[in-house]
Amino acid sequence: MFILSLTYVKPNEEADRHMEPHMAWVKEGYAKGWFLASGRKVPRTGGVIFAVGQRPEIEAYVAADPFTIHGVCEYEITEVAITTANDGLEILKG
Repeated sequence: MFILSLTYVKPNEEADRHMEPHMAWVKEGYAKGWFLASGRKVPRTGGVIFAVGQRPEIEAYVAADPFTIHGVCEYEITEVAITTANDGLEILKG
């Protein structure tokens, strides 16, 4: 599993300008079966996406995020080897 942590490097107003294409990119990640959950950080300094898949595919997909392309945010990709999960969350174990 991967934790994709987005940190804005531009003002929220700049993020808002690219939010619609970014959210289309997020929805596509869900359609591909890669994204499990996502949301904004509180306070609004970026976001977090929980993802599954192969690291090269995830890295390439992150590079195609409109936020990445327009320099709105930087991503930190953390791989986690899940060993224990609640019933119903076995997909996290990879």
